[in-house]
Amino acid sequence: MSESFHYLVMAEHSLLQKELPARLKGTGLTIGQPKILDYLKDHNGAGQKEIAKGCHIEPGTLTTLLNRMEENGLVTRRMRDGNRRSLYVFLTEKGEALARAVTLAFEDLESQAFQGISKDEKALFLQIFERIYQNSLSN
Repeated sequence: MSESFHYLVMAEHSLLQKELPARLKGTGLTIGQPKILDYLKDHNGAGQKEIAKGCHIEPGTLTTLLNRMEENGLVTRRMRDGNRRSLYVFLTEKGEALARAVTLAFEDLESQAFQGISKDEKALFLQIFERIYQNSLSN
């Protein structure tokens, strides 16, 4: 069982879910918020639908997370280009600082995960895993 794809993916995900909050202790971030910060780091000013899709979060759950993040001064929602129909989510300075902390935590976890694995092996693994991910999206 431990050599099956689904088991290894679930086990690694569980380990990351446990380790990430420990590395971000003291930041006040709750579960779900780090991946939103990570997404906004590269897509600042994204719409909520884009964020939900990019983070694989249900829109209702995202709204709850964004409300709390806005209350804590991590993000702000505002119109862009005079479009009154949609609000876009932007990182605040505080959000940008925490996004950097999230990036460092993710980099550290990834470095630990790929310890003893060559750059070529890592590149091949990521290439194959990206194909697996794309296959899963098309179902």
